[in-house]
Amino acid sequence: MSDAELGFLSIADASDQIAKKTLSPVELTEALFRRAEALDPKLNAYLLKDADKALSSAKVAEAAIQAGRKLGPLHGIPFGLKDIVDTAGLRTTCHSKILENNVPQRDATVATKLKASGAILMGKLSTHEFALGGPAFDLPWPPARNPWNTNHHPGGSSSGSGSAVAAGLLPMAIGTDTGGSVRNPASCCGIVGMKATYGRVSRAGVFPLSYSLDHIGPMTRTVIDNALMLQAIAGSDQRDPASAKAAVPDFSINIEAGVRGLRVGYLRHFHEVDTPAHPEMAAALDEAVGILRKEGAEVKDVSFFPLSELAAANRIILLSEAYSIHRKWLSERPGDYAKATRDRILPGAFMGAADYVDALRRRAIYREQFKRLLTEVDVVICASSMDPACRIDDEAEVSRTYGRQARTPFNILGVPALAVPTGFSKEGLPLSMQVVGRSFDEATVYRVARAYERVTNWTTQRPNVL
Repeated sequence: MSDAELGFLSIADASDQIAKKTLSPVELTEALFRRAEALDPKLNAYLLKDADKALSSAKVAEAAIQAGRKLGPLHGIPFGLKDIVDTAGLRTTCHSKILENNVPQRDATVATKLKASGAILMGKLSTHEFALGGPAFDLPWPPARNPWNTNHHPGGSSSGSGSAVAAGLLPMAIGTDTGGSVRNPASCCGIVGMKATYGRVSRAGVFPLSYSLDHIGPMTRTVIDNALMLQAIAGSDQRDPASAKAAVPDFSINIEAGVRGLRVGYLRHFHEVDTPAHPEMAAALDEAVGILRKEGAEVKDVSFFPLSELAAANRIILLSEAYSIHRKWLSERPGDYAKATRDRILPGAFMGAADYVDALRRRAIYREQFKRLLTEVDVVICASSMDPACRIDDEAEVSRTYGRQARTPFNILGVPALAVPTGFSKEGLPLSMQVVGRSFDEATVYRVARAYERVTNWTTQRPNVL
């Protein structure tokens, strides 16, 4: 197989070929590093490669297969980590000058779980500074770019993760999501990104942005691959005080069951009334819902609180908690932050305790109402981004479009939300939607997304600029 063919091999297919000994983990790892060597100068998806250790791990995986042993469900599959995820002995910078020389002594739990599953860590991936700042050109490393058009923003803050997976540099990567930072790059880069239920995946060893909103999530090119990756990283963890003790089901058990008889709520007022979407994004949403209806789903319109109200609550909680984390460094080393990061965090200094408490109280109301809504339907479909990705060097447009999204409500609610591609704009940039489900029911979310994926070909498309 060519390097390009190996680069776009799914996790499921690669695992099957490795098990059958028709693909070597060493061959796959080397091919992906060659692709990164050729393509990453255009993308800046990697912040740090760990080639020596990755190739050593690939050789261990190869020897195990030859000996008839399987290291785990992701045996020999390469992955990357957003660079706010701790890696023992390997620099973790948060894409910031402040932590430029930070070398953790212990892996984050999510890194430990992936390695235990047999996966191979290839390196650390670019992020917006501290998972908040935005694409910045005044940091020690350049921002990641969108592989569908390298002049465009890849979304954030898990920008390198989205770019690397979409470009075929990696079959899977870890992102984090506090207000949409897994789902935004998934939407902008035309891949699949899951923000699972709050507490489903341990955050231990991941630099926090907002303690009560942070999630860790898998980013892949297909729905099935996403379920396989979540299977490997889910589960309770004593290191994370918010970790849920809920049992971890088989997320793939009904993934091919289709949607016939399932009740789908279409939350259209988010993109039609609250924050009117780009016409191409809106049309793609209508078409996707129509496909689910043709596949046998019972579709009806549903409504919820206004998007602006939900976004405001998220903003108050996020900025209050983020400022508490960064207050000391902002006082002592303000010039070491990118301007975009300072501009986003500093409003947290002016959030009052009453504002924060009120937002927490409203969050409880939103959660109860959404729980009631999901007694009427099995999943909800809504917009993710309201616009295709804008140019990365247009600061005003980045600022204008960044808040034009419907992802933050589901951080407030803590329910699973999956970004899935729904086509391309006339300019060739990805379009997307979200599939949202009940707490700890990621399996149904995957089932609906897979039913849509199966009758479309969006997740098989490759960026033609590469």
